[in-house]
Amino acid sequence: MSDSDTGAAGRSQGETAQLSAIELNVNDQVRRLEVDPRTSLLDALREHLRLSGTKKGCDHGQCGACTVLINGRRVNSCLTLAVMHEDDEIVTIEGLGHPDGLHPMQRAFVERDGFQCGYCTPGQICSAVGMIAEVEAGWPSHATADVTSTRIALTDEEIRERMSGNICRCAAYPNIVAAIRGIAVGDPE
Repeated sequence: MSDSDTGAAGRSQGETAQLSAIELNVNDQVRRLEVDPRTSLLDALREHLRLSGTKKGCDHGQCGACTVLINGRRVNSCLTLAVMHEDDEIVTIEGLGHPDGLHPMQRAFVERDGFQCGYCTPGQICSAVGMIAEVEAGWPSHATADVTSTRIALTDEEIRERMSGNICRCAAYPNIVAAIRGIAVGDPE
């Protein structure tokens, strides 16, 4: 391909790319932005709205570092497009609490040393908040002994299974489980 061919291809691609004007409700604020319709929610949050708490780990939905809450459910923001969420309520780690008023799950992670390098922590905390809501709603997991029961015992095995989509490369898992257990069942540890 000659230089003139690659230039023409670049112009052609640039000419056909159209931006979509969207409104996202993020952390109880309506934010307006124009994005390429192929922009992931993760990139919209980080690069367009400057909410860097949500982390880009694998960018393939395998590590959970990008977990946010959408309408109360946990979602890997790298696997969904921003344009799909105009009427949704999106909560990122920045929306759960703030330095002077931490969310109880954030405080539990600090108190139980539920992190080391901290890169996965925002995703872990958002996932834990969503996971506890799933348990309260009676949603069974693969580790649930009695899937017909509406009351699910949040054992360590249950917590580990439900949080298995969130990877911690520092292996802070015992303290992550302790933090979640402390919130879920008031473990005095």
